[in-house]
Amino acid sequence: MPRRSTAPPPVLPGYSYIRPLGAGGFADVFLYEQDMPRRVVAVKVLLDDAINPDVLRAFTGEADTLARLSAHPAIVTIHQASISADGRPYFVMEYCPDTLAAEAKREPLPAARALDAAVRVASALETAHRSGVLHRDIKPSNLLVTTLDTPVLADFGIASAIAAADDATDTIAMSLPWSAPEVVRGDTNGTVASEIWSLGATLYTLVAGHAPFEPADGERIGRRKHEELILKGRHVPTGREDLGDRFAAALERCLQKDPAARFGSMMELAEELRWAQYDLALAPTAIEVATPEWAAATGSAPAEPARLPTISTVQTQSRRAARAQHLASTQRRKEQSTPDAPPRRVDRRTLLIGAAIGAAVVALGSILLAAV
Repeated sequence: MPRRSTAPPPVLPGYSYIRPLGAGGFADVFLYEQDMPRRVVAVKVLLDDAINPDVLRAFTGEADTLARLSAHPAIVTIHQASISADGRPYFVMEYCPDTLAAEAKREPLPAARALDAAVRVASALETAHRSGVLHRDIKPSNLLVTTLDTPVLADFGIASAIAAADDATDTIAMSLPWSAPEVVRGDTNGTVASEIWSLGATLYTLVAGHAPFEPADGERIGRRKHEELILKGRHVPTGREDLGDRFAAALERCLQKDPAARFGSMMELAEELRWAQYDLALAPTAIEVATPEWAAATGSAPAEPARLPTISTVQTQSRRAARAQHLASTQRRKEQSTPDAPPRRVDRRTLLIGAAIGAAVVALGSILLAAV
C-alpha cells in the first residue's frame, strides 16, 4: 500500500517552512525554523479531513500531556500549541533527527546503547505512571533521538489516565507487534503491566532487528497469525551473547504472558537494567524519576478538560484600549474642571519700551523715504 503524501504545510507566524518530516494516520510532521529565538523545530499538524471531536480531543490531549511531562529529560519537549490560520490544530516540539527504530534497521543496537536507552525510557514511563498517565503506544518508532544523541519518548497521542484505562468502552490502542497479550485479547486497553510488556518487546526489537514474534528473515506474516503468536506462541531468544545473562533474563520476564509474572513497575525494571549494566562493566545510566510531590501536584488531567474557543485576533475592546480610554477621559475631566486663570497684569515699563521701539521704526522709515 503506497504511503500517503503530506498535506500542504500551514503558514505559521514566526516560523519558516523547510521540508516535510513524515506523514501519519491523523497528522503530518514538518520541519520549520523559528524566527525568535532562532532554532529548527518539528511541527505536528492535524490533517484537515481528520478533524472530528474524538481526534481533536486526542490531539489536544497529547499536547497537554507533553506539556506536563516534557520536563523529564527522556520525554520530547513541546514548545507551543495553537491553531493555524486555515483551522488546523498544531503543536511545536523539539526537532529530533533520528529514531532508535531507524538505528536498529541499519544495524541492531549494541548492548551499551540499548541498555542506556532502556533505563532512560523506563524512567520516563515511571514518571508518566506516577502522574497517572499511560502511554499505550510504546514501540521503536516512538523512541526519538535528539541532536545530543540521547533517546526520548514521543507520541502520547493515545495516552490515557490509568484510572480510565480499563474502561471496556474505550478504544483499544494497539500497535500489534509490541502489544501485550491482554491488549490483543481486548481484556484491557492499557495497564502498567502491559506497558512493561511493550517496552520489553521494543527492546527485543532493537537488539534482535525484528519484533519478538516476527521471523528473523524478514518474512511478513498476517495480522491473525501475528495475534495467535502473541497469545499462544513462544518468542525465540535474541541470539545475542553479548547482551549478558541479566539483560536477556530481563527481556524474558518482560515478555511473560501472565501480567503478574512481569516486573511490578517501570522503576523495578530500570533498576534491574542497571544491574545488567554493572554485569557488563558499563557505566550505569542515572534513573531520573519525578518526586512524589511533583506527581501529586500534576496529577492526571481530566478526560475532557473544558476549553474556551480559540480566538485568533486581538479584540478591539481589549484591556489596554479600555485603560487608555479611561486615562484620556480622566485627563479631559481634569482639564474641564480647572478654573480659567485670571488675565495676566501687563507691566507699565514693558509698554513704554514697546512704544519707543515702534516710534523709532516709524522715524527710520520716514528718513528713508525722504532720501529717495
